[in-house]
Amino acid sequence: MLAIIGGSGFENFEEFEFVAELDRSTPFGDCATGFKKVRIAGQECLFISRHGKHHEHLPSEVNFRANIFALKKHGAKAIVSFSAVGSLKKEFKPGDMVITSQYIDRTKGFRKHTFLGEGIVGHVSLAKPICDIMEQKLKTIATKFDFQTHYKGTYICIEGPYFSTQAESKSYIGAGADIIGMTHFPEFALAREAGLAYLPCCWVTDYDCWDDSIPHVTVAEVIKVMKSNNLKAFKLLKELVQLKSDLWQGTKAADGGLKTGLFMPLEQVPKSKIEWLKLLMD
Repeated sequence: MLAIIGGSGFENFEEFEFVAELDRSTPFGDCATGFKKVRIAGQECLFISRHGKHHEHLPSEVNFRANIFALKKHGAKAIVSFSAVGSLKKEFKPGDMVITSQYIDRTKGFRKHTFLGEGIVGHVSLAKPICDIMEQKLKTIATKFDFQTHYKGTYICIEGPYFSTQAESKSYIGAGADIIGMTHFPEFALAREAGLAYLPCCWVTDYDCWDDSIPHVTVAEVIKVMKSNNLKAFKLLKELVQLKSDLWQGTKAADGGLKTGLFMPLEQVPKSKIEWLKLLMD
């Protein structure tokens, strides 16, 4: 089943057909509010609002482990993630969509970023963190729309809740980043650990603050652009769901993650953790 993660501006889509509220409990605490099964263009999907139903959690407060675990628990095989981002390149304009292929983590270590630890040892490769299969399928669909889509973007994830200083913004450009946000780490990494194919659809709302010739980012401007981006995202989503499991068929994500990354025999895993670990490895 396809799962959708809705970030800032994508907490809900008006055309969702509600199917059922879902159990939020996980071994890592409750996942975000607004977790439900929905129907889109006749296809059932899972949906979770990353920051909560009413956008009540800062990026640092999001329970990323619970969110990803809940999706896996309820049958997710692949994730389409919608997020608002700032642009670090003039050609990535507000209203454009960017498909990220690489990440730079500049969070501050506050976030619970792995299912490993406390008796579970493993190492998972993040060399190619998104699903190439899903990206290629999206490419064939995106040509139908009048918004511009950019591929192979590099996303730098900052802690927030502050927007960047200008010096920071310029340093991120120097590091090779194309867009900036506050939520994809550790989300993409946990999806990889859980063996879930992950496709990030990032929607530009502003130009951050690196260029004084362009108005710097403000909440008011971000909200204004987000409303338009929400409508575009749902049009895209209606096309993606029609592919059903073909959207991720052939992905290598299911054979990666903790299924092959565990660095210890299963019998040595603490008994209190073995049940949920097997679910993630399934």
